[in-house]
Amino acid sequence: MTTAVCFDLDGTLVHRTAPHETVTRAVLADHGIEADDAIVTTAQERFRAAQNALEPNPFERSMRAVLDETGRDGDPEAMVETLRERAYATTTVPEAAADCLDALAADGPLGLVTNGTRDWQLGKLAHHGLAESFDAVVTSYEAGAHKPDSAPFDLLRERLPADEYVMVGDDSEADVVGARGAGFVPIHYEETDGPSFWATLRAMV
Repeated sequence: MTTAVCFDLDGTLVHRTAPHETVTRAVLADHGIEADDAIVTTAQERFRAAQNALEPNPFERSMRAVLDETGRDGDPEAMVETLRERAYATTTVPEAAADCLDALAADGPLGLVTNGTRDWQLGKLAHHGLAESFDAVVTSYEAGAHKPDSAPFDLLRERLPADEYVMVGDDSEADVVGARGAGFVPIHYEETDGPSFWATLRAMV
């Protein structure tokens, strides 16, 4: 029997080392924009609204909203590239998680099911040397819905045939309730579990 072990990305495999607000503020400052709390809120709320609605280029829309509100000239695409660099640089993958992926990959297929745009999430994987770890990667944008909707899980199943599926994730709604509803066996990860979680996961699956 083939078991595909699937993972969430943000908050499960990849962890922030700085709050998103701090990263946004630094990016705006890099582009000569005084980033007070209101402007940072504008950037974050526009991004969340765009991503929730599956609008194309949510980060660019966020930066355009900042330029519109401040009346500044600027290149939103360049701002997004700065954001990408800073965002990737302020994330980390726990060593125990990376070791667990290596061990599990030797035993069976691995999948990734993540909310977000494909280019951004694949770039994050590449930045951390994880791009080759997965046999299939599904993002919510290409599935047409965010987790906990079943669409991302269903698309993963299409791309990665197996007899059963396990989903490892930190979000109790998206990764546990959503996975269970799609017929996956959910395993809830909490950051406080630390290395012991990854050692237990290796033993379990």
